[in-house]
Parts: sequence; structure tokens; C-alpha cells
Amino acid sequence: QVQLVESGGGLVQTGGSLRLSCAASVRSFSKYATMGWFRQAPGKDSEYVATISWNGGSTHYADFVKGRFTISKDNANNTVYLQMNSLKPEDTGVYYCVTGPPAATRRREDYNTWGQGTQVTVSS
Repeated sequence: QVQLVESGGGLVQTGGSLRLSCAASVRSFSKYATMGWFRQAPGKDSEYVATISWNGGSTHYADFVKGRFTISKDNANNTVYLQMNSLKPEDTGVYYCVTGPPAATRRREDYNTWGQGTQVTVSS
């Protein structure tokens, strides 16, 4: 079974940067899977942030992170990254790494494996 382990969260001031990492424990799964990130703010439902195709050739972002966040993937190490720049207080939340089938959309129901989450806190 695939396991996803996130790291890189923390506390940062408005305008700062963080880089999240997600390591997948099983090598063979990643050949065709979509990987990505969702986030959940306190008291709110989880929301789509960004995804990347299995070969890294296609990326998609939620409108509220376009131009600030960049998703990338290292297939050799089964790791996906989320570089977050120009962070805002509203970016605060738990960030979850996810994986799903190649046809996965922005719906959280499409993703069958979730990591344990990493906390990101942006102070004003």
C-alpha cells in the first residue's frame, strides 16, 4: 500500500516562502498516478491546491495560488514538492499530499491516498 509522508511545513511571516515535500513509499505506483496537494483551514472543508501528472508534463493550480505556488515532481525519488512563495495569512492550514488515478480531477473524492498532513501557519 502506498504511504505518503509530508514535510516542510512551519510558521512563516506574510510574504515569506516554504517548500513542502511529499515522499511516496512505494516506487511502482508512481508511474501513472496524479499527485498533488489539498489544504484544510480550521473549520473549513479541504480544498484543492495543485496537481501534477505522472510524468510532470502537466500541472494545474487553484486560482488563488497561481503565480505564487509551484508544484514539481522527482520521479527518481518518488517525491513531489510544493514551492510556496508570497504567502498570505489565508494560506494557513494543514496541507495534505494526495495521489490518485491519471484522470483525477479537482474533486477530493478522486484521490484515494492521503498523507497525514503538514501544518502551514502564515502570520500577519
